[in-house]
Amino acid sequence: MPRRYGAFMTKATDTGKSASTKAGGKKAKANGASNPVGKTDAAHQEGVRNNEAKFAQLVDHSYLSEEGFDVVAESLQRNLSTTISLYLKLKKFHWDIRGRHFRDLHLAYDDFIAKIFPSIDEQAERLVMLGGSPVSAPSDLAKYSIVEVPTETIHDAREQLTALVDDLTRVARGYRDDSNNVDEAGDPATSDMYNAILHTIDEVRWMSQAVLDDARLD
Repeated sequence: MPRRYGAFMTKATDTGKSASTKAGGKKAKANGASNPVGKTDAAHQEGVRNNEAKFAQLVDHSYLSEEGFDVVAESLQRNLSTTISLYLKLKKFHWDIRGRHFRDLHLAYDDFIAKIFPSIDEQAERLVMLGGSPVSAPSDLAKYSIVEVPTETIHDAREQLTALVDDLTRVARGYRDDSNNVDEAGDPATSDMYNAILHTIDEVRWMSQAVLDDARLD
């Protein structure tokens, strides 16, 4: 398993590229090369309006270096996009579930959403605290998220839960790795936040897997 997830993965099954950015962005900055997609936060992207550019110039990222901020901002944008996508996927499953497990899962999905939803605002505001600006357009969310929101309708309980457990396993590993990476980049506060979110993701994964293990689900 690679140490960290692809910086700009659009789907779990995409090219499989991984973020090779070391703490402080040393590798990415070693030869002066910039990220091919540009800065991951809206305040630093190319083409911003003049007043936004002036605002960005005033940002000092608190105690982070510019290189350290790049590491933290990339992870925050990716995890924010992933959490929003996970929310949308759970809502889609909540609406589409059919059969004798309808009531249990219909309610369970909303319970899972209630657990993860607060972290959306938490991660977005953390990026703003550090001088960034979250991108939020649907196309940007799809670009950064490692969870794919289904476009097809899935009624089957086992198929839904299998996809959900797979996603949660991947997301949990991402938070574990990102917690280490941002800590090495000089941001222990974001690391602590990721650890708390990781606990929630682990809890939701455990509950989903417990239902999936029921032979009567078929």
